[in-house]
Amino acid sequence: MDFHTADLCDAHEDRVRVLAPMLRSYGGARAAGGPVRTLKIFEDNALVREMLAEPGQGAMLVIDGGGSLRRALLGDNLAELAVKNGWAGVIVYGCIRDSAAIGRLPLGVWALATHPQKTVKRGEGQRDVPVSFGGVTFAPGMFAYADEDGVIVSDVPLV
Repeated sequence: MDFHTADLCDAHEDRVRVLAPMLRSYGGARAAGGPVRTLKIFEDNALVREMLAEPGQGAMLVIDGGGSLRRALLGDNLAELAVKNGWAGVIVYGCIRDSAAIGRLPLGVWALATHPQKTVKRGEGQRDVPVSFGGVTFAPGMFAYADEDGVIVSDVPLV
């Protein structure tokens, strides 16, 4: 995807909301954007696997992991699944692991940090509900765009 969030902010200042600068880019795709799908989970990534196993159709999966720094919600196996199923990117309000391998995949991944510990698998959480962190709300039907400069969200497609 060829865009820069700074340019999108300039061109659509009245249409975008900007996530607080809290996430770091880990994926091999330096920019990604598309329709928003969401998960609200906490230290349990069973629903992440379930959702990424579905056709992504160029969507951005936004995971509200409660900001936990105690477990990784995404690793290389799930990131490979995302690529296989056509997801554009994953935004994680939490941690990832296997960052070197994820950095070699054609997938945009943004997260708070890395952590080597895997999650529990209880299947708890909510799918496709509005989630809020970093001063913005992400909801299905919105559009998220991310690159090295940050993450933005809009009610309408910008590219």
